[in-house]
Amino acid sequence: MKLLDKYILVSYLKKFFGFFILIMFVFIFQTIWMFIDDLAGKEVDYEIIFKFLIYYTPKLIPLILPLTVLLASIMTYGNLAENYEFAAIKSSGLSLFRSMRSLIAFNILLCFSVFFVSNNLIPYAEFKSYNLRKNLAKVKPSLAISEGIFNNIGFMNIKVDEKYGYDNSNLKDIIIHKQNRNNDNTIVIKASNGKLISNEYSDILKIELNDGYRYEEMFDENSDKKQFKPQTKIYFEKHEIYIDLKDLNNVDFSDEKYSNTFRMQNVNELKISIDSLEKRLFDQYNSFSENFYKRTGIYNFQTNYTNKSKIPEIDNYNNILSDFDKPSKMQIISSMQNNIENQINNLKTQRTNFFIREKLINLHKSNLHDKYAISLTAIILLFVGAPLGAIIRKGGFGYPVIIALILFLTYHFVGTFAKNAAEDGSINPFVGSWVSNIIMLPIGIYLIIRASSDKSIINIDNFYNEFIQLFRKFKIYK
Repeated sequence: MKLLDKYILVSYLKKFFGFFILIMFVFIFQTIWMFIDDLAGKEVDYEIIFKFLIYYTPKLIPLILPLTVLLASIMTYGNLAENYEFAAIKSSGLSLFRSMRSLIAFNILLCFSVFFVSNNLIPYAEFKSYNLRKNLAKVKPSLAISEGIFNNIGFMNIKVDEKYGYDNSNLKDIIIHKQNRNNDNTIVIKASNGKLISNEYSDILKIELNDGYRYEEMFDENSDKKQFKPQTKIYFEKHEIYIDLKDLNNVDFSDEKYSNTFRMQNVNELKISIDSLEKRLFDQYNSFSENFYKRTGIYNFQTNYTNKSKIPEIDNYNNILSDFDKPSKMQIISSMQNNIENQINNLKTQRTNFFIREKLINLHKSNLHDKYAISLTAIILLFVGAPLGAIIRKGGFGYPVIIALILFLTYHFVGTFAKNAAEDGSINPFVGSWVSNIIMLPIGIYLIIRASSDKSIINIDNFYNEFIQLFRKFKIYK
C-alpha cells in the first residue's frame, strides 16, 4: 500500500470509528429512554437489562451506518481540500477516484460485513430481544397489558383503552373476561377506570375497579340439560380483584419459544417463507373464487340446463320470471337483492383478509431486499460523501455535519416512505427497499465528475447568464 493510500485510509478510519461509536451511544441512550418505563423499577437484574441492550444494538447498525459513512467521508476529503492536500494530490497526477482506492477497498469489505450482520446477527438479536421482552413483560402485569387489545393475565383477559400515571398503574375504560373452572368466559366486567396495586413484599396483585358493571351468565349445574338461566347484572362503585402472581413471577428469562417473525429470518428462511405464503395465498384466492361463484347461484342455475343451447340470454331474463306470478316475482327479486348485498359484504370482508396476508408477504419481501440494499449503502454513500467533501473544502465540525445530516435525512425519509408504501402494495417491495440507493448513486457519480473537474456542484454564474440570455430572447421576440 502506498503512503498516500495509507494516510487517507487512516484519516478516514479514525473518523469512521469515532463517529460510529459516538452515534451508537446516542442511539443506545435513545433506546434506554424509549424503554425506560419497561426497565426501571421492575426489580429486574442489571444483567437482564444489559442483555436487552446488547440484543437491541445490532438492529441500530442499518440506521447508524449511512450517517457514519457520510460524516467520515465528507470530513476526510473536506480536511484534505481545506489544507490544500487534495490540490497537491491532483497536481501529482492522481485523480479523485484513484485517491479513494483504499477507502473503496475498505468499504467493499464493510459491505460484506454489513450483509453478514443483517443476514445473521440481526435476526439472532431480534430473536433474543423479542423473547427477552416477552419474558420481561411477565415480571409485572402492567408490562403485559397493551392498550387497545385483550391481554391474558392468569385466569382472565383484560383490555384497557389507556394506561397512565406512575408506573402506568392507572387504567381507563376496562373490560375483563373472567374464566370459571371449566375455562368458560361467563363473567364480563366493565369499569370506567381502575388501578393496579401491588406490594414488593407480596405475591398478590390487586386490581381496583371503579364505576362499572359485572355481568354473569348463570347456567344449570347439570351439564346434560344445557339450559342457561337469565344473565345477572350488578352495578358497583368499587370492585376489587385479587390475582396470585407466584406463577407469573416465576419467569425463566432463558425461555425462547417465540421464533416465527420475519425479522428473525435470514435470506434462505425468508425465501422459503415467501414461497410458502404466496402459495397459500394463491390457493386461498382459488378457493374463495370457486366458493364465491357457487354462492352466487349462477353455478346452480347453469347446471340445471343440460343443453347449453337452452341457456337463456341475459337480455331475455324476463322470460324466466314470466312463469311466476307477481308476488313470487317480487319475492325472487328481493331474494336476489339480499343475495347480492351479502356477496358484497363478503367481498369487503375477504378483501380485508387478503390485504393483511398480502401485507405480510410484502413485509417478508421488503426485509429480504433490505439485507442487500443496506449492504451496498456503505459504498454508495462513500461516492456521495468523498467528492462532496472535496467540493465544499471544509473540514471539522459545522458545515460538513449539516450537509451530512441533510443527506442522511433525505436518504432515511425517502427509504421510510418507500417502505411504508411497499407494505400496503402501493409500490413493489424491491423498489421500496432500493429507492434510496437508486437516488443516491447517480448523485454520487455526478459529484465525482464535478469534483474531478474542480467544479462546484452547480455553476451559479453559468445558470444566471443562461437565464438572462433566455429572458432577453423572450423579450426580443415579444
